[in-house]
Amino acid sequence: MIAAVLAATAACGGSGHSGNYAKEATSACLTGKGVSVVSVANSTDFVADSATGGAFRARLPHNRVTVSFGLTLDDADNINQAYRRFHAANVGIDDILRQQGNAVMLWHTHPSNADIATVTGCLKS
Repeated sequence: MIAAVLAATAACGGSGHSGNYAKEATSACLTGKGVSVVSVANSTDFVADSATGGAFRARLPHNRVTVSFGLTLDDADNINQAYRRFHAANVGIDDILRQQGNAVMLWHTHPSNADIATVTGCLKS
């Protein structure tokens, strides 16, 4: 199962990607797969709202995820660190926070392999 997820990710622009992922191209890919995507502008998520490369929230059938983009890898590292710094004490942040390159994904609940593959497979430049 994990091998299938990794293969799908690599085939769709996931692992090994040398450029920066972009909010617009990623959002368009997810929308094309029938995933509902909305802006986080002016939301209560100040970390995503301040992401230098923008952010959006995607609703999958059984979960939702906020995807924030840094303009650089350092920016994304800062987003990741901010989520870790400001998470609630009762939230298992390591279980719901993922980073791939300049994209940081904060899941509502533990993501399934299929949901991770859908989102990471749509990470586009």
